[in-house]
Amino acid sequence: MDGPSRRFPAPAGAASDHALMAAAFAGSRALLLVIGPDGHVLVANPAMTAATGWTPEELAARPFWETFVVPEDRPRAHADFTRAMATGEHFTVEGDWTGRDGGRRRISMQVDVLLDEDGRPCAESLVGVDVTEQRREEERLRRRAETDALTGLANRRRLVARLHEALADDGPGAGVLFCDLDGFKAVNDRDGHHAGDQLLVEVARRLTAAAAPGELVGRLGGDEFVVVSPGADRGRLAALAEDVRVALSRPVDLRDAAGGAAQVGAVEVGASTGWALGPPGSDADEVLRAADRRMYRAKTARRRVRARGR
Repeated sequence: MDGPSRRFPAPAGAASDHALMAAAFAGSRALLLVIGPDGHVLVANPAMTAATGWTPEELAARPFWETFVVPEDRPRAHADFTRAMATGEHFTVEGDWTGRDGGRRRISMQVDVLLDEDGRPCAESLVGVDVTEQRREEERLRRRAETDALTGLANRRRLVARLHEALADDGPGAGVLFCDLDGFKAVNDRDGHHAGDQLLVEVARRLTAAAAPGELVGRLGGDEFVVVSPGADRGRLAALAEDVRVALSRPVDLRDAAGGAAQVGAVEVGASTGWALGPPGSDADEVLRAADRRMYRAKTARRRVRARGR
């Protein structure tokens, strides 16, 4: 067989079996370790040392959780090791490892407990597989599925999921601010969809700036935006609505959207808002609908005021 595979003599008993096992250990692309009862690495294969940069001597010098486990995972790694050595329990786990250069990699691990002649745990064997790129791709796809492509905000799916989470029986409850732009269609019709898109992006930026840490800003679609505020009370939602009103009352410069065309400059759209509160156990769709109804009443009242002023 050509390529990177090793050539082996035909098996001829225990000695050959041992040689094959040693060759498999040395040639495996998986990260293979044998860890002693004190947590120090007894044996590491070349893939492990090559991937992490830690030499066999460095791996043996300290408990493994102090060498290549990232700081925030060390207590858990120590606890898992101690429990397995006490119970003989085999387990799988995933966590971050750090190389000698400080780089991080996500590792999926199968951990088995080795027993001595009396059947007592004496060491652990660990088989690790680097899943960093796989997890990054999964995260990229998850974010893509939960993100509005134009504005980068959360989309309806993510908003509703976050609201469900906050409204769970053991959750903090949540407030919802529903926001609908005033005059957006006129901008789209007069200045074109590119100008309308730029307007939506700027609105998204201003809404994000108005939101507090922990609040989720999203776009439901069109010119409808929502802020989910876990644990909010009436005072917080009223203050948020005022902040949004002020933020969206400032003109938006759309000259860049039309390539500097003279007829396109600053536009003023404003927004109608409505909010609703949901205690733990509330229905997420009903809380959204309540905020939407309140927003619609506010928009209708604004239209009537403008109509009387003409």
